[in-house]
Amino acid sequence: MRIVVVNGPNLARIGSREPEIYGCASFDRFLDDLRQGYSDVELIYLQSNHEGALIDYLYQAQDEGCVGIILNAGAYTHTSIALLDAIRAIQIPVVEVHLSNIHARESYRHESRIASGCLGVITGFGLDSYRLALEALLAKLQCVNSKE
Repeated sequence: MRIVVVNGPNLARIGSREPEIYGCASFDRFLDDLRQGYSDVELIYLQSNHEGALIDYLYQAQDEGCVGIILNAGAYTHTSIALLDAIRAIQIPVVEVHLSNIHARESYRHESRIASGCLGVITGFGLDSYRLALEALLAKLQCVNSKE
C-alpha cells in the first residue's frame, strides 16, 4: 500500500523555520519514525516550492498506483485553484494537513482553496497532523475495501 506525502513551499525547512509556529523537530526524523510505525505502508515523500511540481506530484501519485495523498500545500493552500483542480481530477483521496492552526493565524490563512476537493483537513497538531492524516486515510481505505 503506497501513500505519498507531498509538502509545498518552505516546508523543507520544518524544524528550523519559525520554530515557535512550526516546531523544532526535523521532518526527516519524524518521517523515519512514521515509516517505522506503519511498516505495512510504503510512505513516499515529495517536496517542492513550485506549484506546477506539486500538481505533477498529484498526478504522478495516481499514475504510480498510490492509494492516498497527504498534502501540506503550504501557502498555496490559500491561493491555488490549480491545485484544487488537480485534486478533483485524480481518483484517490487527499487529506489536507497543516502544522499550525491556520484559523488561529492571520486572516488570509483562514480560507483553504483546496479543502473542498479533499477528504478532510487536519490542522494545528504539529507534525502529528501527518500521522492523523495517515490514520484517516487508512480508515477510509479499510472501509472502501470492506465494501468491495
